[in-house]
Amino acid sequence: MSRARLAAPLILALLTACSILPKAESPHIYTLPAAPGARPAAASPVPWALRVATPNAPRALDNSRIAVVPEANTITVYAGARWADSAPKLFRERLADAFRDGGRVPAISTDDSNLAADYELGGSLSAFQTEYTNGKPEVVVRYDAVLAATRKHQIVGSRRFEVREPVDGKEVPKVVEAFGRAMDKVSGDVVRWTMDSVPAR
Repeated sequence: MSRARLAAPLILALLTACSILPKAESPHIYTLPAAPGARPAAASPVPWALRVATPNAPRALDNSRIAVVPEANTITVYAGARWADSAPKLFRERLADAFRDGGRVPAISTDDSNLAADYELGGSLSAFQTEYTNGKPEVVVRYDAVLAATRKHQIVGSRRFEVREPVDGKEVPKVVEAFGRAMDKVSGDVVRWTMDSVPAR
């Protein structure tokens, strides 16, 4: 009997075994929800362009997993759930959208396009996670913003922004909703601070 004929039953058995193995479940992919709101009253557009840069982040946050701190000095992730992009990029896009929604900065870009701009908003994202305090979860977003004049290579201002938003439950969809509320607050604060920090022309 040839080797090929001897191997055929073994190959068939292996293929059959593979077909009955359980398939890995695809993770649920989440985007950052945004609260609908009325467009602010019309205001004069500013004469400068702004580039929103992706913030630096520690390795535990610089990925698409949804981070959770169940106890002090311990960070893990929610099983079977992911963000649609890495946390720093989701954060950047939400900030850029907040400026677009405000309507006062007509020229908005991000560091993906690398277009010329008068100012760049960057910084670091040191917290973008759920934390448990006394058994109750809350979303924590902490952003150290740095606003710089690109042509002068000069820092215009820097400030830390932090929001702690309670989670109405422990399920992942509730956690995602709390992330959305926290980002609404942070992005609004960052936009107001940026508009106040750029010198008038």
